[in-house]
Amino acid sequence: MIRVALPAHLRTLAKVAGEVRLEIAGDVTPRAVLDALEERHPVLRGAIREHGTLRRRAFVRFFACGRDVSHEPPDAPLPEAIAKGDEPFVVLGAMAGG
Repeated sequence: MIRVALPAHLRTLAKVAGEVRLEIAGDVTPRAVLDALEERHPVLRGAIREHGTLRRRAFVRFFACGRDVSHEPPDAPLPEAIAKGDEPFVVLGAMAGG
């Protein structure tokens, strides 16, 4: 069971409280996690990744075991702690400004 932690605005959009728990068949990668998340909560399509290209939106970041994995290939395996559900895959909105 994969755990996904979403920021408050995406939890509100998806109408979920707390972490989302997902079953992933096969390799646990950012793409697999996001595909399963969007399949379960279609309202999130386009909020985390661009429609069509499925590229990460500019002001969204992904963290696995405290490490930013936003710029890693979408099919790169996530750490074992994520795959086992010991740690959550974290989706965060990035801060910008000056």
